[in-house]
Amino acid sequence: MITATVATDLKENLKYYIDKAVSGDSIIITRPRKLNAVLIGEEEYNELLRIKHNMEYEQKLLNSVKQGKEGQVIQKSIEELEAMADE
Repeated sequence: MITATVATDLKENLKYYIDKAVSGDSIIITRPRKLNAVLIGEEEYNELLRIKHNMEYEQKLLNSVKQGKEGQVIQKSIEELEAMADE
């Protein structure tokens, strides 16, 4: 569920809105000039971060596949990699 409020109401009823956010609601705090903010629970925040990191990792993988198909690869032997690890 999404709930909207203004900053003054949020201040006056902070515990109420935090409880709603922790239970899974998103609280939109409306501000002048559409400089709004959103209050969400930690579980939802962590899930959004996980999704963001997965998308970034997926993009790196796609770039690697593209580079491989275009022949933009560097080949190293196991010995060369081990030597690099020792540096």
